[in-house]
This record gives sequence, structure tokens and C-alpha cells, in this order.
Amino acid sequence: MLVFLEILFFGVLVLIALPSFGYPIFLWLCPSARESQCAVEPPRRVSLIISAYNEEDAIAEKLENALALNYAKEFLEIIVISDASTDRTDEIVRSYSGRGVHLFRQEQREGKSAALTQFVPKASGEIVVFSDANSMYEPDSLRYLVSRFADPLVGYVVGQQRYRNDGSAVSVAESLYWKYESWLKAQESRVGSVVGGDGAIYAIRRNLFVPLQPDDISDFTLPLRIVAAGYRGVYEPSAVCYEDTAASFDGEFRRKVRIVNRSLQAVRRVPQVLNPLRVGRFAVQLCLHKVMRWLLPFFLVLALVLNLAMVSMSGDFLVGKPVYEFILLVQVGFYAIALSGMLPTLRRSKLILLPYYFLVSNVAAAVGVIMQLSGRTISVWRPERGSTRSLANRLQQGTVRRG
Repeated sequence: MLVFLEILFFGVLVLIALPSFGYPIFLWLCPSARESQCAVEPPRRVSLIISAYNEEDAIAEKLENALALNYAKEFLEIIVISDASTDRTDEIVRSYSGRGVHLFRQEQREGKSAALTQFVPKASGEIVVFSDANSMYEPDSLRYLVSRFADPLVGYVVGQQRYRNDGSAVSVAESLYWKYESWLKAQESRVGSVVGGDGAIYAIRRNLFVPLQPDDISDFTLPLRIVAAGYRGVYEPSAVCYEDTAASFDGEFRRKVRIVNRSLQAVRRVPQVLNPLRVGRFAVQLCLHKVMRWLLPFFLVLALVLNLAMVSMSGDFLVGKPVYEFILLVQVGFYAIALSGMLPTLRRSKLILLPYYFLVSNVAAAVGVIMQLSGRTISVWRPERGSTRSLANRLQQGTVRRG
């Protein structure tokens, strides 16, 4: 019994280490895929689709930002899809109709995916770029995104999202995390395909768009279907957009619950992307980067329970009992530090902030997984990000602190 527990314990530790440490090593060891073509071509017709729900504080600035993009105006279509907004969002968008901005309104609030399914077929662009109302683009972002479609095997292109670092605990933690995620995307693009899109800034070939179910997460489900169809997804770090983080850890927690909840459903609906015989190493990437990370909180709990059990038992251990006592001390100490981050004053220290952010993220992942497995999927929500008022102006003036 004791030997079985030890083997199980070390097996769980391996499962914990794989998504956090094993995956970056896996990417580093993988040979590069054929480099995708990137060329300056005659402008392609592009439809920039901005999804919005009650974004009166941000939508005007977003439209000014879109109209100022360095892309041939005769080849750029700007569409705002309003998900039954109840504030002044639609009124503000209509005031831009004379400047070529189109408003499509979903009369009943059914969520972003239902709105895209209804209105993307009405877009005229060969390339469709998806954005959020609070995502501000650097001027050349569209040109960089579109240039990657010179390779006929590229089905989607993901830009680089940066969070504005305003010094708050949420923005510091999210900015550090996103730097790591951006590195992973660059490596994924090098070896094959980026795992998923980014609702703030990513583009697809319009002919690859497929209808979505209302509870689909569009920026994950669409890329999975495109990979399953035999295309690649690449990362273009020169296509940059900026967003504010959520106003609080509560908002960030709810956002992460939604993402995990709906992303797990996407994998369940496109299971062929887990088949390496069909999609090659992308199946391994998806498993290590996403699926095992979503399951990480359950591995962490199991490791703690097994560790407690072994410390409380007596007998001949394959590894000396003091080793297990030390590992338990490390676990308990880490969680104690993380829980101390519940006191806002203590989050000023990164030594506490980062463990706290790790804990919040994993609890959110656990909630998202449990909800999905119990048949509960989140389809609609209110935006959690802070207001982006004046973000575009600060971007143009070079006063945004890049996280």
C-alpha cells in the first residue's frame, strides 16, 4: 500500500510539472515547422469586426482608433456587432455611419458567438479580424496580421495583446502572466500552430468561418476547427493591441472561470484536435498547454492529500520520510503565502502577489471545469475589463506603460 501511494504521489507530481515546466521544454526541443510566408502583397479586403455589449464608455475611442489604422481605407470595412446593448453604444456607433462604420444589432442578447454566426456572413472582407470594444490597436497592426496570409496554409493569425500596467496588483500579475503566454505563443507558432486565438486581436480567412453555437467560445472554437481542417495558426507579435485588466481580482476570477468553462467545451466539441494522427504535434500542444493546465488544481489537491497521508503513515518508504515531510512543508508554506494575498495590503509584494494570483487562477479553473462537467456553460456576461477611456490617446502619445 505504501509503495503504491509513493508511486501515485510521484506520478501526480509529474502531472503538475508537465504543463508548467515540461511544456516549455517540449517546445524548445521541437524542431521548427516550415516557416510561413510573409510578404507585402496588394491590399486584401479586410472586415474588422468589433463585438460590443454596453460599451458606451469605450466604443467611440475604439472607432477612432480603428479609423486611424494604417490600412487602405477602400479595402477596410469596419463593423460593430451590438449584442442587444441597452446603453448608448448603438447611438454612438450610428453617429459614425457617415465615416463608413456599419452597425449590426442582435435584438435579443444571445452572446458573442450567436452574433458572429448571424453577421460574419454579411462581411465583405476576404480576411476577418476580430476585436473587442476595449482593445486599442497600434496603427500597423492590420497590415502585420494580413501579411501572414501570404502563406496559403495559414488559416488564422493571432496578434500580441498587451495589458496596460497601471501599477495595481491585478495589472502587475496579469502582465507578468501574459509575458509568459506571449513567449509560449511565439514558440507554438515556430513549431506548428498557436493553440487558440485571442478575441482582442486575431484574424481568419472568411471562407473558414463556420457557424457557432451560442455557448461556443469563438476565439478558441474557430481556431480548433481551422486546425482540424488542415490549416495552421501563427503568431504575429508586431500586431499589437492594448487593454486594461479587470478592475479587481473578483472580475479576473469570473473571467477565468468563463474562459476555462467554455474552452473545455470547445475541446469536447472538436475532439479530433486531440488526435495526433490527424493534427500531429498540435494534439500534444493542446493537451499540455490547455487541458492539463485546466486540470492542474485537481492534481494539486491530490498531491496535498497524498502527501498528508504518507506523512501520517509509518513504514519503510522508498524515499526517506523526511523528504515527504519537507515537500509537505513546502506545499503548506506556499498556500499560506498565497492565502495571505487575500489581504490587499500584502499584495504589494510580488512574493505574495504571484502565489495569490496562481491560487486565484487555479481555483477559477477548477470552478470552470466543474461547471462544464456538470452541464453548465456560460454564454453571456458583462465585460470585466476596466474602462479604456483615453487609452487610445495615451497610446498615441506614448504614455502607456507596457506590461
